[in-house]
Amino acid sequence: MEGDRVVQVVDALGAIVTSRNRPRLLGLHAALGPDGEPLVDGRRWTDDAVAAAVASAAGRGTRLRRGDEDERFDILPLLVTTDGALDALGRDVRRLRPNIVIGGVEGLAERSWEGAFLRVGEAVIGLHSLRGRCIMTTYDPDTLEHDPEVLRDIGRRFGGRFGLNAWVERPGPVAVGDPVELIENAGAQRRPA
Repeated sequence: MEGDRVVQVVDALGAIVTSRNRPRLLGLHAALGPDGEPLVDGRRWTDDAVAAAVASAAGRGTRLRRGDEDERFDILPLLVTTDGALDALGRDVRRLRPNIVIGGVEGLAERSWEGAFLRVGEAVIGLHSLRGRCIMTTYDPDTLEHDPEVLRDIGRRFGGRFGLNAWVERPGPVAVGDPVELIENAGAQRRPA
C-alpha cells in the first residue's frame, strides 16, 4: 500500500525500533504529503524537529531512515478484518491497525477465511492466517494509556488471534466502497515468497 511503512525508526546500530518496545512512538502521526513524501506530525520526515521528536519518543541515538523492503513487515504486508468481527470485539479499530476493513460481514465469518482470496476492486488479496495479537492493542490511540485487559480479552474470546494476515496477490486500485468477493479454498495458506 502506498505510504505504508516507507520510513522506519532505527537505533544507533541500524536495528529497527518499533512501538512494541517504544510505545511513545504511537504519539507521532504519519501521513503522505501532496508530493508523496512522508510527513510526521505535518512535517517532512527529514526535518530536524521530526528527528528530535523521534529521539524523544524512542530514545537517544534513534533516527528515521527510508524503509528496507525486506524488513518492513512483522508477518505479511496487510491486515484485513471485517465490521462484524470488530463489532464482536467492541474496541476502537485503531488499536488493531488494519489496512482493510470489509463492511457488511456478519459476526465472525472472517475466522473461516484462512486460505482464501479476496477480490477487492481490481486487486486480489491472499488471506494467509489469523493474526496473533500483541501488546500494541493495549495502547489507547489517543492517550497512549496502557490497558492490558484489551489483549487479555482478545486472548479469552478469540484465542489471541484477530484479523487476517494477508498479501497482495494481484495489484490493482482499491477504493472505499469497492465490492469485495470472497474466493474460497484457493490455497493461500502457504506464505508467499
